[in-house]
Amino acid sequence: MPLVEPLEEEALEPALRDDVQFFKGPLGVIPASVRTMAHRPEIARAFTALNRAVMAEHGAVTPEFKRLLGYISSFASGCRYCQAHMMLASERFGASEERVETVWTYETSPHFTEAERAALAFAQAATEVPNAVTPEIGARLRAHWAAEDIVEIMGVVALFGWLNRWNDSMGSALGDLPRETAETRLARQSGWEIGKHG
Repeated sequence: MPLVEPLEEEALEPALRDDVQFFKGPLGVIPASVRTMAHRPEIARAFTALNRAVMAEHGAVTPEFKRLLGYISSFASGCRYCQAHMMLASERFGASEERVETVWTYETSPHFTEAERAALAFAQAATEVPNAVTPEIGARLRAHWAAEDIVEIMGVVALFGWLNRWNDSMGSALGDLPRETAETRLARQSGWEIGKHG
């Protein structure tokens, strides 16, 4: 049971309701997390603006890859809610079957480049508590990505740091679409269970 019940879409203030329609593109729904933030519209509005800025396509870090980074970060933190949403979003942004199937084994998967492996390893290490980014992980990342790309990669990790804490602490309930994706895709591959998000 959620700590705070999310507002129904129709109950959102009109300007905010228009703003958060953005989430229907990548996720097909306005997530419970955002509808819970909407109890304080300024928080939901600021989060939506941050999400747009971080997840937009600016250069080499593609929208598809950002969702896979978000998945790895959420997996490292243990947030099942965000794992389900990022698996759904990865597919919606064109992640191939092979990339989705082998994202857990990115270091050895032939479906990821060396640059992507470096970014995924960084995302995993940056998510761990205590932080596990070493000089070697940083050097590996810098060998493949420009400064502005690294800022985007870290932006994804930090965004999911917010979301992972929010959703796990609030017990955000998964909607049908991300739940079905997780039950179909993640349960078989990584032992995913809905836990508190049911």
